[in-house]
Amino acid sequence: MKKYDYLIVGAGISGAVFAERMLLAGKKCLIIDRRNHIGGNVYTEEIEGIQVHRYGPHVFHTDSKEIWDYVSRFAAFNHFINCPIANYKGKIYSLPFNMQTFNSMWGITAPDEARKIIAEQVKKSGITCPRNLEEQAVALVGTDLYETLIKGYTEKQWGRPCRDLPSDIIKRIPVRFTYNNNYYNDRYQGIPIGGYTSMIRRMITGADLRLGTDYLQDRRSFDNLANKVFYTGPVDAFFDYSLGALEYRSLAFETEILDTDNYQGTAIMNYTDRETPFTRIIEHKHFEFGTQPKTVISREYPGTWRIGEEPYYPVCDEKNNLLYAAYSRQFPAYPHVLFGGRLGAYRYLDMDDAIAEALTLAANELKKEF
Repeated sequence: MKKYDYLIVGAGISGAVFAERMLLAGKKCLIIDRRNHIGGNVYTEEIEGIQVHRYGPHVFHTDSKEIWDYVSRFAAFNHFINCPIANYKGKIYSLPFNMQTFNSMWGITAPDEARKIIAEQVKKSGITCPRNLEEQAVALVGTDLYETLIKGYTEKQWGRPCRDLPSDIIKRIPVRFTYNNNYYNDRYQGIPIGGYTSMIRRMITGADLRLGTDYLQDRRSFDNLANKVFYTGPVDAFFDYSLGALEYRSLAFETEILDTDNYQGTAIMNYTDRETPFTRIIEHKHFEFGTQPKTVISREYPGTWRIGEEPYYPVCDEKNNLLYAAYSRQFPAYPHVLFGGRLGAYRYLDMDDAIAEALTLAANELKKEF
């Protein structure tokens, strides 16, 4: 008899949801994570009384009442609305693209004027079937908005020219001909009061936990502890990069405490010119409407990922998707392993998508017992 029903590799949101479902069903679970804390990339730590998003800003949003009700069992959410600001060489624009953006760009106030300018620029471009991100962006919003607010930021984020990126990346940015500056259209949105770490801790209560522990360094020993494994680490690392390394983008954060109660007046300020080396500055206190006498900011620097570094964003272009498909064809050889999460499934997942995936995987596992 093995000691655990499930070994869960990764204490991030996917692993926590899977663990919570299994614990509720009476299963014994061991969670391990090579970092020295729980929460994965949604980990928050308290500095100067402020919940700091260590690995970048995470605003929870979903259009699913089921998912919202689920997470609300483990945290009370505030009413934070994500309204990021763009800074292009000192000039401020509203994000997402809306009438305030168009006013700042062209000095206009009427939706029809904005539509006309964009339509003229799109027509002039001659793009009818976008083949890459650059063409998709111009086809959506014209050349002015693309050159000012998309091109530089995106090329810093992904480390390559926009014309070399797939077109579907830019479809994540909404365009509105109203003054609505809520970045998301989802019905439910907010930040867990007290931070994500407290929420994750409540979800995994009852599981055994080992931090600072790398599953891949002692895989055989860990596999002998449990009947099944839920793996949320990099899928190519699981297979020892036998078919080659998938591509990811990495991030570095420069965090500092400032002796002021308000540095930039917003939680997220994007720097969209190509020359500024960081993509954005996060002022963490604004996520919870903080009134602390000091503030904490983080500058976010994208970078090229190398083996041994922290992978953040899968580069889901055709080449990498084909390589992931080749890895996934090896899954049947590991019937005791479930692959999940952004890295295990090698695709970009918002938090609500990650939760939905983990809930489905857990439900399917439990159905197999009957």
